Amino acid sequence: MVKYLDGVFHALADPSRRLMLERLGRGPATVSELARPLPMSLPAVVQHLEVLQSSGLVQTRKTGRVRMCRLNRDALDEAESWFAAQRQQWEKRLDSLGEYLDSSGDEGENSK
Repeated sequence: MVKYLDGVFHALADPSRRLMLERLGRGPATVSELARPLPMSLPAVVQHLEVLQSSGLVQTRKTGRVRMCRLNRDALDEAESWFAAQRQQWEKRLDSLGEYLDSSGDEGENSK
């Protein structure tokens, strides 16, 4: 899973690719529709789409001359699960630290 997440995070690191994902979150789109708001050439958009595809975040299907793109929500769910697990570990650690600090503060007050 870690290797898979490397590709997802690499894909998410670019603002143009995040913008494409935001657009695909509203529904499928053609490559031209994805390219329209971006300040780059169509070949550059295609290169970004290849990164998104290789990460598993986007799936495409070509019908004739039109390439339709759609968001693969399963890939986002896996990344979100990883974040949730990390968050849970840190919350547990911070709760333990808070309990320790609370108890050591009580001991310090009792010794005065």
